[in-house]
Amino acid sequence: MTHYDEIKNGTVSSPGGVYPTEEERLMAVLIYVTSFFTTILGPLLIWLIKYENSKFVDVTGKNYFNFIISYTLWTILASILIIVLIGLFALPIILLLSFIFHIVAIVKAYNGEDYLPPLSIRFFK
Repeated sequence: MTHYDEIKNGTVSSPGGVYPTEEERLMAVLIYVTSFFTTILGPLLIWLIKYENSKFVDVTGKNYFNFIISYTLWTILASILIIVLIGLFALPIILLLSFIFHIVAIVKAYNGEDYLPPLSIRFFK
């Protein structure tokens, strides 16, 4: 039985006792999926339109922007470190991790789970 099935059947309880609806999960997934096409504009529009109506979309939007800002900073740092050759190893690793964690975040949002990828700094709480 998957996590989604457990939620759907009511066999798992959350601390707040409320799970995101299917629409909330869809909006959270769209935050991450639209970011493949528009890194900031698409996710920002979805977040700004839905954050007041859904705590889950609000948290997912904040996590997404924490993720993007953090990995942008890590990429800039690795790019600067190319001067001392460390960046030649760090930059591809950071880019690969960013892609992998992006996909993981889509799956977690679809399952209705709160997810902040590793190495993300919480700028928005």
